[in-house]
Amino acid sequence: MLIYNIGRLCGLDRTGSLRRLSGHAADSLDCISDAWLSVEGELITGFGPMSELPDGAASHDSVDARGGWVFPSFCDSHTHIIYAGSREGEFRDKIDGLSYEEIARRGGGILNSADRLHEASEDELFEQAMTRVAEMTAAGTGAIEIKSGYGLTTADELKMLRVARRIQASTPAVVRTTFLGAHAVGRAYAGRQAEYVDLVCREMLPAVAAEGLADYVDVFCDEGFFTPDETSELLEAAARFGLRPKIHANELAVSGGVQTGVVHGALSVDHLERIGDGEIALLASSDTCATMLPGASFFLGMPYGPARKAFDGGCTVALASDYNPGSSPSGNMRMVVSLACIKMKLTPERAINAATINGAYAMGVSDLVGAIGAGRLANFFITAPLPDLAFFPYAYTSPLIRECYLRGRKV
Repeated sequence: MLIYNIGRLCGLDRTGSLRRLSGHAADSLDCISDAWLSVEGELITGFGPMSELPDGAASHDSVDARGGWVFPSFCDSHTHIIYAGSREGEFRDKIDGLSYEEIARRGGGILNSADRLHEASEDELFEQAMTRVAEMTAAGTGAIEIKSGYGLTTADELKMLRVARRIQASTPAVVRTTFLGAHAVGRAYAGRQAEYVDLVCREMLPAVAAEGLADYVDVFCDEGFFTPDETSELLEAAARFGLRPKIHANELAVSGGVQTGVVHGALSVDHLERIGDGEIALLASSDTCATMLPGASFFLGMPYGPARKAFDGGCTVALASDYNPGSSPSGNMRMVVSLACIKMKLTPERAINAATINGAYAMGVSDLVGAIGAGRLANFFITAPLPDLAFFPYAYTSPLIRECYLRGRKV
């Protein structure tokens, strides 16, 4: 297949070695104007300016981009898309002024989703989640990390992760799975947090590892959830099964989660609505990605993570949707990019790099996706013609994405 008459081909990996863009390296987006892109099977095979299009390259499979721009598919490195039902009742509570913590104390939040998930079958969860996956891929997402964490019992956490693996086998998007048994303390262990931590270490982790259900491990290391010491205990147990951390940190308070994540070699620390200069310097000196979730800040009315300051400080910053029923019920990564520009003051170049190559890095797949390059998966989307890169996040509700391709096939 040949895509030709591309107005601008964006997010290039010309050398085959691009894995992330940290600090000011993310200030530019490598592009070619008036371009073509070739695909064979699932892979990109070449690209260049139309003036250098090889003779005979066009075929019956050729696609005329008609001046539209081509971007690598978004890489959404933090989602909770396996859940039962919805939580619009809590949406009303938020309108009436209740905080995230107050809703949780009333039995809502994560425990509400755990109760509903317990009653749902694997087939029901799969069907609901696949509807969300289809919504995400139609909006330009080509790689998705999926967490458990609404089970909070061994059986239900395994149920979630089996559904995640089933999704992985059923979508052309790249999928990675994360075990988040320490998302909250299950109802049966209320007031006995230490015992619940022991359950996760002694029973849940071995069971997850025995079935090969998770690529990563996560812990909600924050005020009112799990302490840095408990997080370290959980991550040390997970390391015995070869599970690298991707943890929640510093959403509700300066929790010590960033420091704990870096010490344990976390691939990413996520949320980071509340971090200071010390955390930024630590992340910049490490291989840990700073993943920020502006959709949650938007929906909950919380502070936005200091993404611009983190980039300026030399960090690798990724953007993700946090798609979940309670704090970010949307997987639209284009909206995430727009929020990052509007509320976090990221340039369009930084925001798109954070949502593509750095998102891929934050889920360990930046050798496969996140950029346009020979040998990479042919995951990309075609927009309408754009007057400028900034128009893409600026016109945030205009239906600019015309076609999406995953593994070389239109979705």
